[in-house]
Amino acid sequence: MDSRVQIQSEDFDVARIYTELRVQAAGHAGAIVTFVGLVRDHNALAGDGADVDALVLEHYPGMTERSISAILDQAQTRWPVSGLRVVHRVGELLPRDQIVLVAAASAHRAAAFAAAEFVMDYLKTDAVLWKREHTRLGRTWLKSTSQDAARVDKWHESGGLT
Repeated sequence: MDSRVQIQSEDFDVARIYTELRVQAAGHAGAIVTFVGLVRDHNALAGDGADVDALVLEHYPGMTERSISAILDQAQTRWPVSGLRVVHRVGELLPRDQIVLVAAASAHRAAAFAAAEFVMDYLKTDAVLWKREHTRLGRTWLKSTSQDAARVDKWHESGGLT
C-alpha cells in the first residue's frame, strides 16, 4: 500500500494527484474516491454573522506529517486500500481556496469511500494543525467541534463500518 502526506502552502492540482494515484494503483484499484475541502466564507457555528476574511493554518513540521501518517496507517489496517493521499495546505487561505485533499484507492468502492471518510473525520480531530479564523470581529482559534468528535466516535463503535 502506498500512502503519501504533503503539507504545503501552495495550491494543489487535484487532477495531477488523481492521475498519480491511478497510475500507482493500476491493476489493484477498481475505485478511487477523492474529497476536496474548501475554506468557507462564513462560520455557521460561530453564530456572530461575521464573514470569514481568511483562515490561517499553522503546523509543526515533522509532527504534522507523522500525525497524518498515523491516521493513514489506521485506515490501511481497516480497509484493503491500495493507495492513500492527503494534501493539506498551511498558511493564509482565503474563502473558496482548496484546503485539503483526501484520496483513497481500493479494489471496491465501499472500501475507498469508507477509508476517505475515515481519514477526513480523523484529520478534523487528530491532525497536528492549528486554525485561526479572521473576521471583521477579530481573530479566533478554532477547535474541533462536538460533531467532529461524534463522527470519530462512530468509527470506534462500528469498528470501521459505515
